[in-house]
Amino acid sequence: MESLRDSTVVVTGGGGGIGAALARRFAAEGARVAVNDLDAAKARSVAEEIGAIAVPGDASSIVPVAREALGGRIDTFCANAGVGTAGGPEAAEEAWETAWDVNVMAHVRAARELVPGWLEQGSGRFVATVSAAGLLTMLGSAPYSVTKHAALAFAEWLSVTYKHRGIDVHAVCPQGVRTDMLAGTGVAGDLVLAETAIEPEDVADSLFDAMAERRFLVLPHPETAGFYAARAGDPDHWLGGMNKMQRKLEALLEQEAQAANGSKEAAR
Repeated sequence: MESLRDSTVVVTGGGGGIGAALARRFAAEGARVAVNDLDAAKARSVAEEIGAIAVPGDASSIVPVAREALGGRIDTFCANAGVGTAGGPEAAEEAWETAWDVNVMAHVRAARELVPGWLEQGSGRFVATVSAAGLLTMLGSAPYSVTKHAALAFAEWLSVTYKHRGIDVHAVCPQGVRTDMLAGTGVAGDLVLAETAIEPEDVADSLFDAMAERRFLVLPHPETAGFYAARAGDPDHWLGGMNKMQRKLEALLEQEAQAANGSKEAAR
């Protein structure tokens, strides 16, 4: 991998978790980094820590501002901002719209701004933080699972279409990562993700390994590859196994509800 010194990088959702780890790693490699986050205080905190530039705001519209802040050029764009929305088809329309906007359309809008310039200069890098949910699924969260599948599909399309023209694309697909998002997944996260959860810095290391190899798929949990192959090779068997886990989740949720009701009764 060529040196990143003095290259320019934007990281959305960079105020914490995976985004902050990516921003720190790129800065440590000598890149000039713009840290984006909806939470301006978090963006500024990470930027000050690593000698970067804070560009708070909506990730969907940050490219022009970040480009100007970095002197007119963006070499690497990390589309890392994401939202985890629980529920199924009954989830509110607004929840579905937010998931689509942040997890998918923010990537599309960024690429719309970036790709013409990258094609002109013959190089560029698009990093999409997708999640293993984009390769597999996530129990209890249809909006998250569906939009992460779409984010993966868009990253694949970018790679297929522009790889020969100098644009590298990487899809980062971790399972559980010790972030605020994991903490908010509740019983489903405890069942599916918590036991094998890794640190955000591990995700950054995996991305840099993939960048060095110009590899599209970034699997911080190597076992994800086996799950993905099993899903493709025998979908019915895989779906049966996931349904078994779904039934276990429902039993745990029922136990949790009964315990909560028991506590309320005892408090009366």
